[in-house]
Amino acid sequence: MKHRVMGVINLIHETDELERLTQSRCLATVPFGARYRLIDFALSSMVNSGIHKVAIFAHKKYRSLMDHVGSGSHWDLNNRQSGLFLLPPATDDIQEISRGDLYHFYQHRDYFNRSTLEYVVITRSHMVCNVDFGPIIEYHQEREADITIVCKEQAEQLLGRARKVKMDEDGRITAIQDHYGRMLSDTISMEMYIMKKELLMELVETSLAQGQDHLVRHAIFSRIDQLRIYGYKYEGYLGVVNTLASYYDHNMSLLRPDVWRELFFQPGTVFTKGKDEPPARYLGTSKVVNSLIANGCRIEGTVENSIIFRGVHIRKGAVVRNSIIMQNGDIGENSIVQYSILDKDVRVQCDRDIRGTMTSPFLAAKRKII
Repeated sequence: MKHRVMGVINLIHETDELERLTQSRCLATVPFGARYRLIDFALSSMVNSGIHKVAIFAHKKYRSLMDHVGSGSHWDLNNRQSGLFLLPPATDDIQEISRGDLYHFYQHRDYFNRSTLEYVVITRSHMVCNVDFGPIIEYHQEREADITIVCKEQAEQLLGRARKVKMDEDGRITAIQDHYGRMLSDTISMEMYIMKKELLMELVETSLAQGQDHLVRHAIFSRIDQLRIYGYKYEGYLGVVNTLASYYDHNMSLLRPDVWRELFFQPGTVFTKGKDEPPARYLGTSKVVNSLIANGCRIEGTVENSIIFRGVHIRKGAVVRNSIIMQNGDIGENSIVQYSILDKDVRVQCDRDIRGTMTSPFLAAKRKII
């Protein structure tokens, strides 16, 4: 990227309604799409856009995050001059950890102050999309904006939690609401903010001095009339994944080839942590219809309209329909799993019948077609 940009993936107080799926892991490392984690999309978008200095501001339950990102080598972020920085809270004090993201930015201000890069791109991990930040930086400069927020027009039902914004004819943002508001607008914020590093540091220090410590809720909301804040409309695929319903639906939408190709290959490839495992093995008794099967799986039974992660064993006579089975799952002989999400290492014994309540607009539309 010709622009001098550093990246920040902000995991501080992400909206999380994934219940048991985030009981022992942070939202950023929730498995997605048979072999990926949610944070892979933000990391890959930055790397493909030429952003080679990226900091992940971790918050809680980040052991799995450390294991997944490692040195950043899978995203080519393991060089000395720039690279990947995992920045956990600077203290173990519960009251300090519970403070907002501006406080944690301030605690790690050396990361910003030591850099000579001019711009900062701040993202979240629960926005599943494939973004080229180059045109967005150019838009930011052309508008002479103080802050640019990446937005998406989405009139259909939004299963995840997201802020909504209002924009005037020139693209300037005139109003922002929080996740639980009822603003009459089809434009949602993708929680991606572009600004100069100097402005970010000014917002950090000024807001903290006023007893405010949240970037969006305090620093941006309160200055919407003072700063030139513009919205850039993103046209690609977007999944807001921070509720169980949205997690299930956006996984199921990957069964559409057009969605799969757009999300994982346009404008760049989505990278993830690699694992040396053999290809999936399909035995003579297996039957697979419209499903994603990761490597390392052993399929002896029936799989329909499902997402199957690495190392899963579907035994003889077992039936898995409209479900998500995470890594190293084991479905016993003659068992049935439908409309369910099973976390990693779950073992279903023989002759069991598990029928969940998960629904998806994509699957409903597919049933109508059939």
